[in-house]
Amino acid sequence: MTETRPDLPALLDIAADVLDAAGQRFVEGLGAPSAVTKGRGDFATELDLELERTVSEQLRQRTGIEVHGEEFGGPQLSSGTAWVLDPIDGTFNYSAGHPMSGTLLALVCDGAPVLGLTWLPMLGLRYAALAGGPLLINGTAQPPLAPGKLAEAMIGFGAFNVDSTGRIPGRFRFDVLGALSRLSSRVRMHGSTGIDLAFTASGVLGGAIVFGHHPWDNAAGVALVRAAGGVVTDLAGEDWTIESGSVLAAAPGVHEELVEMIAATHSGKEG
Repeated sequence: MTETRPDLPALLDIAADVLDAAGQRFVEGLGAPSAVTKGRGDFATELDLELERTVSEQLRQRTGIEVHGEEFGGPQLSSGTAWVLDPIDGTFNYSAGHPMSGTLLALVCDGAPVLGLTWLPMLGLRYAALAGGPLLINGTAQPPLAPGKLAEAMIGFGAFNVDSTGRIPGRFRFDVLGALSRLSSRVRMHGSTGIDLAFTASGVLGGAIVFGHHPWDNAAGVALVRAAGGVVTDLAGEDWTIESGSVLAAAPGVHEELVEMIAATHSGKEG
């Protein structure tokens, strides 16, 4: 039996409606304190939990598609079709009352994001796209990204602790930052992967270096950047997939320079 191909434009409309309905609650909860400790340096607020429950329930009811969320998990993502949801991306910002935070939602089919939405209620910005483009900002189609040069671009950079260990050690991240500073002095740390990738898709940033691997952080933004005509790989320059351990997203031209820069940084390696 052949699985019915999803009606992506209809699903994008439903997803946008669901996120719009949750937007006021997102705004009202700004400054919510930590409620659940998830591990060293990570936590969730009650609003994370509430919004994930509410948005997930609406998506299931209206689309019949299961949801994989940051807080409650869900179906595996390498095959089949599922929503991937981060109810509050930039939780530290959000809990501190910082407006640079948002809700990320993607539809993943057989491991590839085929539509993405990044809602930034505090900024009044709504980014959405289907695979193939165009990028929509507040419902208005945007032109494709033009090629750029790293020396002229702002680059979003993931936060880090230089002494941390793990998949991508803090010392390597520090060395990448040092190399980047020599090629572009316009480095920005927003504390939100979703914002870094949405701003890359829209051309505000020339690119973004993301050390995290969680699909709920990355899938929506990957869909946006690709739809906008940007290039998305991992830090090694390999095509990004749902199993990738990092994200390197940028405008054409800028991406190639970033890949070369990271490859030349030999003090550590991606795990």
